[in-house]
Amino acid sequence: KMEVMADDCDTRDILRPLVFRLHENVPAIVREVLLERGWTEFDKKEQDEADWNLYWRNSPFRMTDHHSIKPWQRLNHYPDAVRITRKDYLARHLKRMKGSYGSALYEFSPVAFIMPNDYAKFIAEYSKERQLVGRRPSYWICKPVDLSRGRGILIFQDIKDLVYDCTVIVQKYISNPLLISGYKLDLRLYVCVASFCPLTIYTYEEGLVRFATEKFDLSSLDNICAHLTNTSINKCGASYKKYKEGIGCGCKWTFSKFRSYLRIFGADDVLLWQKINNIVILTLLAVTPLPVASNCFELFGFDILIDDKFKPWLLEVNCNPALCLDCSIDDTVKRKLLHDIVELMNYKQIDTFRRNEVVGTKAGRRQVPWGTAGESTAGEAPGLLTCRKVAKCTSASSAQPDLQAAKGSIPHPRETLTSQLRERMNMAKTPSQAKPEAKNKQLPGAGHSPHKPAQLSHWLPTPDFCNYTLTTRPYFLSDKDQRPIPRVGDFVLIFPFNEAALQASRDGTDVKSIIKEIKKLVSKQ
Repeated sequence: KMEVMADDCDTRDILRPLVFRLHENVPAIVREVLLERGWTEFDKKEQDEADWNLYWRNSPFRMTDHHSIKPWQRLNHYPDAVRITRKDYLARHLKRMKGSYGSALYEFSPVAFIMPNDYAKFIAEYSKERQLVGRRPSYWICKPVDLSRGRGILIFQDIKDLVYDCTVIVQKYISNPLLISGYKLDLRLYVCVASFCPLTIYTYEEGLVRFATEKFDLSSLDNICAHLTNTSINKCGASYKKYKEGIGCGCKWTFSKFRSYLRIFGADDVLLWQKINNIVILTLLAVTPLPVASNCFELFGFDILIDDKFKPWLLEVNCNPALCLDCSIDDTVKRKLLHDIVELMNYKQIDTFRRNEVVGTKAGRRQVPWGTAGESTAGEAPGLLTCRKVAKCTSASSAQPDLQAAKGSIPHPRETLTSQLRERMNMAKTPSQAKPEAKNKQLPGAGHSPHKPAQLSHWLPTPDFCNYTLTTRPYFLSDKDQRPIPRVGDFVLIFPFNEAALQASRDGTDVKSIIKEIKKLVSKQ
């Protein structure tokens, strides 16, 4: 599959590849996938500083990188996304949302105590529970706030076993997890946020079900291979390569296999996925707004545990979810995931030229300093929401004709660089037809067959930023109707999920109005 374009201005025989740039320690599969697609790798010795289309790195970008972004470029991180990927930050944001909008809606995360600051509060809760007559003492889990892959985790029942030497988070341990053949499991759900302003969320329909490799046993809390599902831990366990009844060898399934398993036993997997989508939206709402930036995205790994009553729980959110290939299931899921991410970036033919449209010349290195709100200069960066006043903010009433026109419309197949190249090279191939959109009055559940994505109105300026304008058009908007593309590969748009949510997001990320819409949907589920 070649993702390159001929230069119409010069000769049709010259093909222009897209260019990727990788930072050190990026997983090998990222390079493999991009090379499979016909991309070439950036060479800083031979190319201009801005002569690339995608920059992928494991660590955050500098704000100057976001400021100096060009229209043909994408960055794989959003500014300040760490707000939900550190366990203590996430706990604080969810606690605040519980206080503002009620614990009933945000009961998907166990109450958390951040140690040592919350030590007195934890002792009070712990003592209160121990004094309840006839109630079995709770189990607790302690996690370092900034470590991943199961490192430093402790599960305990007696407080005398709680020992820590860094900032940790202590939560109630979910002691009644859903088990398959006696083995604990959780879900690694891939979530791509194309923008936090306006909030635009896609979830990936396929994903990983991760199993512990020893049977669940509350009498053996120190057996990490029975209580933790992290692959980095279980692949070193004695039972990893053994055949496990009902599970097989290794420690992973795909979502597809898991959902088929649930349906065989009469479980409503569609409802379960709707609840999981709710968790994703509510969690991301907790950290809005983030700094406004364009031409970037964030791939999160949401870890979801399901209990024996089929209630989903949010365990944590990971940035840079692991893309290493430990087994064939990893290769199947992650390789296509990366292909679909590139498709979601929605590159155009003009992006292959990597030049400013106005002057028609390639852009070189440029450092753009942060500006303050309200400033506008001749040299303002094209990648950020600049503070240029507009004469009049688009009103809700003026949007009504667009909303009416959007209803019932059928999307046309989306042209990609690949399909355009095939046409140019006389390789007849009909693009896959996009599925008709349906009027959406409820959260879409991943895995509907066929899946009917949200019917959304035209995308309009956002937040309390309606007095400002983006200098770079969001890449995730459809060319036909200027709305977020409802589905790309296995990525499905889950927010905005209806027109009311769209309006609330457009007019200032009105969290209160969005919460009301979610409550309506939850009441119907």
